[in-house]
Amino acid sequence: MCLAIPGKITEITAALDDVFRMAKVDFEGVTREVNLSMVPEAKVGDYVMVHTGLAISVVDEEEAKITFDYLKNMSGTEDEFPG
Repeated sequence: MCLAIPGKITEITAALDDVFRMAKVDFEGVTREVNLSMVPEAKVGDYVMVHTGLAISVVDEEEAKITFDYLKNMSGTEDEFPG
């Protein structure tokens, strides 16, 4: 089983071509570099589901917020994901 976390693309940081791109993604205040190769349509402002540093799908903002709320409500996650 795998777990993907929703985050918002804040900046495209590198691109070798139209497919291989890297981005800064914000996960409720925590920013990480993410590979966008599997989601060539993703752009700044989009929400993506990220698994092990790789964006695997683009999701709408409402779905991202619902998923993040589920994660925050799990035991012990409120301290890790405040707000």
